[in-house]
Amino acid sequence: MLDVLNRDGLIIYPTDTVYAIGCDLFNKKAVEKLCRFLDIKPQRLSLSFICSGLSNISDYVKRIDTPAFKVLKKSLPGPFTYIFEASNNVPKILGIEKKTVGIRVPDNKIPLSIVEQLTHPLISASLKRDDEEEYLTDPDEIFDVFNKRVDLIIDGGAGGFTPSTVVDFTSGEPVVTRQGAGDFNLYW
Repeated sequence: MLDVLNRDGLIIYPTDTVYAIGCDLFNKKAVEKLCRFLDIKPQRLSLSFICSGLSNISDYVKRIDTPAFKVLKKSLPGPFTYIFEASNNVPKILGIEKKTVGIRVPDNKIPLSIVEQLTHPLISASLKRDDEEEYLTDPDEIFDVFNKRVDLIIDGGAGGFTPSTVVDFTSGEPVVTRQGAGDFNLYW
């Protein structure tokens, strides 16, 4: 799997919510391939960084105040994506101006293991069929639809139907911008 990521590969993998597609955050060719796959311009990139824990998120986030950090410690790993102001490293890594970054630590051993072996985050998006709003949950269907468009599909069993809850901390106060699988009220 690491050799696929090191060779500009795109992978599909399970999370604690829905299946995701991602690549090595530090591989510019792979990030460009991911943008083409998702049919988005790199300047419009608003994807999540899949991390294995909180230890190195300060490399990607400008600042996290104490109340926000306490929420992250209590809720992660879990079904949340947290949006923060991006650190100065993010534009350097991606080669584009990015003001915000999404941080995700899924409660699933597969992506956590991938990121630990890679030693830095994946950049990722929830997996949908091009023409639909619903998330694909069946690994066999995912294989049938995407096996010619990606380099590796990891079968983690049936996925969920509900994506992560997205919470925006960029204004200082948290704002739930997408209600998903996680109940943010339990942590704030």
